[in-house]
Amino acid sequence: MSALLFSTYDAIVGRLRAMGEYLPPLILRLLMGWEFFEAGLEKFRGDNWFAGIQADFPFPFNHVPADFSWAMATTFELAGGIALWIGLGTRFFAFSLLFLTFVATAAVHWPSMIGMWSDLLKGYAISDMGHGNFKLPLLFVVMLIPLVFTGPGKVSVDHLIRDGLARPEPLAHMDGYALALGLSVLGLPFLMLVPSLGLALLALAAVAAWIARRRM
Repeated sequence: MSALLFSTYDAIVGRLRAMGEYLPPLILRLLMGWEFFEAGLEKFRGDNWFAGIQADFPFPFNHVPADFSWAMATTFELAGGIALWIGLGTRFFAFSLLFLTFVATAAVHWPSMIGMWSDLLKGYAISDMGHGNFKLPLLFVVMLIPLVFTGPGKVSVDHLIRDGLARPEPLAHMDGYALALGLSVLGLPFLMLVPSLGLALLALAAVAAWIARRRM
């Protein structure tokens, strides 16, 4: 009886994992593609309001001309939205939009002063009551991270290109370099929002890479 239960469970899990290579990344790409394309379209059709918050942007974007920042954000949101829809250059655009989200969060959605955890929790909201309201960009970050790490899935132009070139998917290889890369992917955006945390993650990435190199 137990053997039948285990084999049935494994058969279900195996098929869910197989569909996991198609459906979840496609849903994430379509949703994130629409959100960023819509934001880019609003900027393209609207007036530049970055000049009013330029001082709130993290370094070095607080020293970049507002017109350039506006054009860059608009371009990446429009191009990135389309790229996510079709699954082209998915990891690059997902990381670019992840970085852009952290910059926007620092400038617009992050609480201006954080005295204690309760101040930060107030900002975990979607409202017009102030306190930062970083819940929505945080959800965007959570949905972009899987696209950076696991890619676009099999319903994508990226996958078609790899198939056309007869190049198999690289095997997952967990080692110190993988840890260093993962910490760097998170650390670089966090430099824009919480610099101390970003630097700590990058320092840990450097240590992990050094240990991996020593073990070779």
